Amino acid sequence: MSTVAGLVLAAGGGRRYGMPKALVEYEGSLLVERAVRTAQAVCDPVLVVLGARAVDVWRDARLDGALVVANRDWETGMASSLRTGLDGLRGLPGRVDAALVTLVDMPGMTPEALRAVAAHAAPDALAIATYDGVRGHPVLLGRDHWAGVAATATGDEGARRYLAAHDVTEVDCTGLADPTDLDVPPGGVASEP
Repeated sequence: MSTVAGLVLAAGGGRRYGMPKALVEYEGSLLVERAVRTAQAVCDPVLVVLGARAVDVWRDARLDGALVVANRDWETGMASSLRTGLDGLRGLPGRVDAALVTLVDMPGMTPEALRAVAAHAAPDALAIATYDGVRGHPVLLGRDHWAGVAATATGDEGARRYLAAHDVTEVDCTGLADPTDLDVPPGGVASEP
């Protein structure tokens, strides 16, 4: 059986939201707490990448049992957080065969969707959730692909370019989770970038 680590990307500044989404309270808990708990229901270990206001998140969030790494280059975009997280997983004792990547700003993510994608885990695996035929999260990156993903990730694209160039198993998660991300506060208007 493959060891699957959860990788929660939570470093962004939330420019359009008006604050780092890791610190946004949603239905009684911070988004980062919710994302970590969801990942912990399926994965062990779970690593969370912090960046913007990392000290505040570290102080205010209950991340019990999660490993935390800081992305000093968080302002350059999601790609740097993905690289930071994969580097963190490489450095763990024991072997992690695959990383299940999820984002902090998707409060509708569920353990069921994570399990469906994690079921494809292997060192050479690439898998991605789809919702009504549209690719989303989580994304499963087998260890054999980590170097290639890190080398091609740029800006806010993360693994998109790498996945587009390789065979990827699409896992239908329609109805298992809500893939909507929170770009602006409820009832709010997106600010200009």
